[in-house]
Amino acid sequence: VGLQLERVRKRLARQGLGLAVSAGAGEFLANQGYDPVYGARPLKRAIQKHLLDPLSLEVLEGTFVEGDVIEVEAKGGKIVYRQAA
Repeated sequence: VGLQLERVRKRLARQGLGLAVSAGAGEFLANQGYDPVYGARPLKRAIQKHLLDPLSLEVLEGTFVEGDVIEVEAKGGKIVYRQAA
């Protein structure tokens, strides 16, 4: 999970955004991206579905702008975002 999230951090950094992922969110993504048959191969898809797609909408809507650090947590069985203080 760490390697995949580092790639996401680098992509966001090119847009002037920071990313801080809680341990709980990392664990959530790992659980969503693990398959007994395929191992961790579905992890990229899980990160795309649960982290990147919703986050992209937030950025497009202007919730997060250049210079923001986005904190990512898992709550209630889903990923939630907030701007770091």
